[in-house]
Amino acid sequence: MKISRPTFLLAFALLCMGLGLLAPGRAVHSQSAAPVVGVMTVRGPVAPAMQLYIERGLQQAADQGYALVVMQLSTPGGSILTMNLIVERMRASSVPIVVYVSPRGAMAASAGTLLTLAGHAAAMAPETTIGAASPVGSGGEDINTTEALKIKEVLKATARELAQDRKLAAVQLAEEMIDNARAVTSGEALSVGLVDVQTDSVSDLLAQLNGRKVKVLGREQTLQLSGARQENLPPSLVEQALQTFTDPNLVFLFLSAGIWAIIIEISSPGGWVAGFTGAVLLLLATFGLGILPVNWFGLFFLGLAFILFILDIKAPTHGALTVAGGVSFIAGALVLFNSVQVPGIPTISIPLVVSVGLFLAASFFAILMLALKAQAAPVLTGLQTLVGRVGTIREAVSPKGQIQVAGERWTVRMVEGEPGLGIGERAEIVAIEGVQLRVKKAPPQE
Repeated sequence: MKISRPTFLLAFALLCMGLGLLAPGRAVHSQSAAPVVGVMTVRGPVAPAMQLYIERGLQQAADQGYALVVMQLSTPGGSILTMNLIVERMRASSVPIVVYVSPRGAMAASAGTLLTLAGHAAAMAPETTIGAASPVGSGGEDINTTEALKIKEVLKATARELAQDRKLAAVQLAEEMIDNARAVTSGEALSVGLVDVQTDSVSDLLAQLNGRKVKVLGREQTLQLSGARQENLPPSLVEQALQTFTDPNLVFLFLSAGIWAIIIEISSPGGWVAGFTGAVLLLLATFGLGILPVNWFGLFFLGLAFILFILDIKAPTHGALTVAGGVSFIAGALVLFNSVQVPGIPTISIPLVVSVGLFLAASFFAILMLALKAQAAPVLTGLQTLVGRVGTIREAVSPKGQIQVAGERWTVRMVEGEPGLGIGERAEIVAIEGVQLRVKKAPPQE
């Protein structure tokens, strides 16, 4: 059947409309519509999870034509490398960004200072602080090496570049924050021009920024925010999950429980629940270790701990290797998580590590005791269960005959040196020889 051209075009148009309805929606804002402001809530240490969230939020803002992105920031700082990547992404944004240190009590410390300066405008809520941006060593200590001086100079150059359009006093304050770890309040930062606005709400912030000129990608742009509509850009479930992996305590628990579950599966094969659970926990722990700053040498001590636990089952000095394994486990966890520290990322709880180490050592010791008890216990299955039992002679034993015991007849032979037994007499089984039983006369019944 021949299809006319108008019919074909109509069908094609309907198909395109249907596909458009099925495709993921993307907000489109007409020129006559009120400007849309994306509001992001950036919390926690400067880590890869924060980087992913900011990059996605800025990309969404660019794709949907937002007039402004408000980045509500509260951070104790974190990785310099991650901070640099975030700053690069912010400065490459085609959408103006205002970094708003909020709510009350929040701070933009350490790496958060440069993140604030990286915005096209900066604001702070009352009772907030900014500064203390001096780089520190892996253990959180002050460093005065040539390398540290190089890092400071690079950070100061970055701060000067980001604050080049601000007052000279603001640039000097930013350098002091890096050189001398100085921190200031929101009021002090506003007075020297380090930030542009002090306000207690996003709505008032937008009102104060309306009509302000900012420089985006080297071009001056006037913020038109009259009647702006706010649209929250919350972190996704994946980004929230990633943020939890900046807690070494959680990663440590995943690692410990995962190894414990795998050992249970190995010691009692046949099931799958313990093995599957252990594999999932170890995958989560491995992912967390890839995010956190860790000393991988600590894994050697953790592995050694579980080897010692297992070896103690067959060692002659029962318990000694378990104690050594517990000590190795605790030391390994502390080396893994606490020997490398980054500002803003917490260290692992020592009481937690000790508690888990003692629990694992006690558990393995209990398993050890059960194994030893099982080895010492008499065999409770097969022919060996007949040893020590008393039966009735059914065919005279001289020296061979038959006995009935446990409901069955067995061929028996008298123990050497013992007289024979007649039918109906009682005999005690003392040994098993192949399929024959060795018997002797049973003691009289009381």
